[in-house]
Amino acid sequence: MRKVIIIGAAGRDFHNFNTYYRDNDAYRVVAFTAAQIPDIADRKYPASLAGKLYPEGIPIYAQDELADLIKKLDADECVFAYSDISYDTVMGISAIVNAAGADFKLLGYKNTMIKSTKPVIAVGAVRTGCGKSQTSRRVVELLMEYGKKVIAIRHPMPYGDLEAQKVQRFATIADLEKHGCTLEEMEEYEPHIARGNVIYAGVDYEAILRAAESDPDGCDIILWDGGNNDFPFYKSDLTITVVDPHRPGHELRYYPGEVTLRIADVAVINKIDSADFENIQTVRANIQKVNPSATVIEAASTITVADPSLIRGKRVLVIEDGPTLTHGEMKIGAGIVAARRFGAAEIVDPRKYAVGKLAETFKIYPNIGNLLPAMGYGKEQMADLAATIDATPCDAVIIATPIDLNRVVKISKPNTRVDYALQEIGQPNLEEVIKDFVNK
Repeated sequence: MRKVIIIGAAGRDFHNFNTYYRDNDAYRVVAFTAAQIPDIADRKYPASLAGKLYPEGIPIYAQDELADLIKKLDADECVFAYSDISYDTVMGISAIVNAAGADFKLLGYKNTMIKSTKPVIAVGAVRTGCGKSQTSRRVVELLMEYGKKVIAIRHPMPYGDLEAQKVQRFATIADLEKHGCTLEEMEEYEPHIARGNVIYAGVDYEAILRAAESDPDGCDIILWDGGNNDFPFYKSDLTITVVDPHRPGHELRYYPGEVTLRIADVAVINKIDSADFENIQTVRANIQKVNPSATVIEAASTITVADPSLIRGKRVLVIEDGPTLTHGEMKIGAGIVAARRFGAAEIVDPRKYAVGKLAETFKIYPNIGNLLPAMGYGKEQMADLAATIDATPCDAVIIATPIDLNRVVKISKPNTRVDYALQEIGQPNLEEVIKDFVNK
């Protein structure tokens, strides 16, 4: 029996355990480690989810303890299981593991993808912040035009009570509060709810899939709405991967984003309206290099501003999607684009005004720049976000998050919201792809 440590971030790690290790008596998972997400260490993967081989559950430790844990627990192998990580970082972790005497392992999709009884479309990306969510929304809209009932299943974000989050169903805005969602979860779930389709998430993705397939509102097609740059948890009939010319070359330098690109049926080059032509060509060449059979679609990330008068000539604070700025490493988003296009006098740097958890975020990710990440993994972070907004001297606030931040965070200053949507340019386009999919 080989002793295993699963290196994760409350997502792929739990899925790999559930699909490959949970009932496998050839292995003994002695620990999970946690990274990327604050305050998820020092917990347990509960016995009710871990199965009969783990009556006491499985402890979760901070990844910083990995080398000591390998020796203390006499681990034979460590399985790397989280996403949007540079190859340098992945191999740096492998060096820590090997130096401590254990094997380093990456699980592929053969042992971790679950087969659905329904047709599945999977939408993923090569990095966080490519525009995957807006692509998912576009796919849902097209399928709904054909009268199809779409159930979306989102890549996991279980940062609370894991046992209670085994299977979560979101059909109304009230469900977000019912399940105690973080800001990051709301940003992914609310746009689906607003379009009239149900979305599931949680911890046990076999149980989630079966619940979605028999959803009381009906289900014709499953949409896998991927997270970070992970490859799908489900065997898909159509795989769409979004790439970002603002980060050319990253599609071949981040794990498992390159995997996601290599298995794509369709590659969407997004943001061509704001990217340099040379960078678009770099991305196109890399798609051709690793996946020449993929259909390539070009798209713009179009923005609309609720009240441009709050931007023109004003000193503005720009708030963008948190994970896109942190481990996604983006330095420009829809809010910055809007500030520039609509003539802001100044984009105010919030870093010296940040408080609490937000100040810690800027220390951990010093290259964010003069943007404010909408971090909200808990009530404390949400309170720190509100306090940072209040403390930053500006005329107005640009909210460029997928949800209306005013609904969950009190913003006393004048503010306007930026919305963004996927718009395909020319042909081929998603309309043709979805038409072909439905016909088949």
